[in-house]
Amino acid sequence: MSPTDLIPPLYREGASRIASALGEVNNILVAGHADPDGDAIGAAAAAGHISRFLGKKFMLYSRTGLPRSLAFLSLPGVVYSSLEHSPFSPCGAVLLDCNEAHRLDQELTHYLPKLVTINVDHHPGKGMGTSANWIFPQAAATSQLVAYVALHLGIPLSGALADAVAVGLITDTGGFRHNNTDADVLRLTAHLVETGCNISLLRDFLENDWSLERLRLWATLMSRVRLERDNTVAFCFAMADDLRKNHCLKEDLEGFVEHLRRLRGVRVAALLLETSQGTCKFSLRSAETSNAFAMASALGGGGHINAAGGTLRLAPEQAENVLLAAICGQLDEEKIS
Repeated sequence: MSPTDLIPPLYREGASRIASALGEVNNILVAGHADPDGDAIGAAAAAGHISRFLGKKFMLYSRTGLPRSLAFLSLPGVVYSSLEHSPFSPCGAVLLDCNEAHRLDQELTHYLPKLVTINVDHHPGKGMGTSANWIFPQAAATSQLVAYVALHLGIPLSGALADAVAVGLITDTGGFRHNNTDADVLRLTAHLVETGCNISLLRDFLENDWSLERLRLWATLMSRVRLERDNTVAFCFAMADDLRKNHCLKEDLEGFVEHLRRLRGVRVAALLLETSQGTCKFSLRSAETSNAFAMASALGGGGHINAAGGTLRLAPEQAENVLLAAICGQLDEEKIS
């Protein structure tokens, strides 16, 4: 079996197109969305490993650096937090896990017009690549798409590259629990295991590295959870002070909203976080066919059917009312009781 045989038919054209585009660009800036999660970092690390394999000069970029929770990953290079200190003048950019400029940080957004761009993402949208786009919502994770690019190029999915792909898959499938865990995901994961990737160890790194401060933050927020719409919606509001008082970062809230979805009878779980004065971010998780994406997109956000989010430039009380109205309105439209 050749490496390309491991690429499902629906993914082959896109993998080929991105592989060709990578071959034509040099001095590459590799970046995901602002405040990157496991899939954004996993996809960026995997793209960096591919670039190194191809003999390309590249740099990894994230304005906020590498999240503390992902410090265990073996990266192909340093993560630069400022383009002022880049090791070379980039000619091209590989943009991962985002397909709209507003999801990038401001510094990178201003820099993009100077670059040839390649855009790979699994969120719905048009894409912002000037050289090539592969926007494929059927994929469970952007890391999955990058893995298929590697396979098309004949690059073995092993070692640190395999770990990067696996971290993206684990985080964006909720540890293989979400309904995006399809046969293609499981086949790719099986291949990673066959080449030596230790999935259980990676999950241990991801899930069992809490601080006492994080535990206390969650305890505070759990006491604030309430049920709405005849117990079908679980809602929690996190204040900026909650993070400060507990010496926590935004990344310490990762996974919190998924736990709210575990409440019996809940169709949608919502976490609203005050990020600055007059601005709140929201995260939604939904059950089965309840459409979190529709709720988020009605408020200018995005995501997937069961996991979505966005930003509301409103004071907390207003943001709460607007968010709950969007959630309840969608559930009413779906005739969910």
